[in-house]
Amino acid sequence: MDTTTWYSQLIKPTWAPPSWLFGPVWTVLYAIIAVSYGTVFYKAFTGKLPWMVALPFALNLMFNLAFTPIQFGLKNNLLATADILLVVGTLVWALVAVWQASPDLRWVVYANIPYLLWGTYATGLQITITYLNA
Repeated sequence: MDTTTWYSQLIKPTWAPPSWLFGPVWTVLYAIIAVSYGTVFYKAFTGKLPWMVALPFALNLMFNLAFTPIQFGLKNNLLATADILLVVGTLVWALVAVWQASPDLRWVVYANIPYLLWGTYATGLQITITYLNA
């Protein structure tokens, strides 16, 4: 069974977005992530920001990039739920860390509000889909 067929056959809540919306949303979010995370990593590499501030950003990228292979490759809703909880958890950690460490990088927090909102929404959606298809 291909990925599209598998996902379309899952029971989803009525508030689930249409499948076509994910591509445009993630295109915008990845642009935000590239600029803001790139800035954080640059500051860490140049010694202007402690590496412990950059750590949650790196972990967030790792968990974010793992979601699609887990959800659609392994077709494992439970593991995908655990992963997306880690995505949102590391995002909150990252935003708090940069807010506290660098007043001149607080724009990173503001820029990532759409990512935080979408991630929170997606987490609720994933938890609901996992529950409905258990």
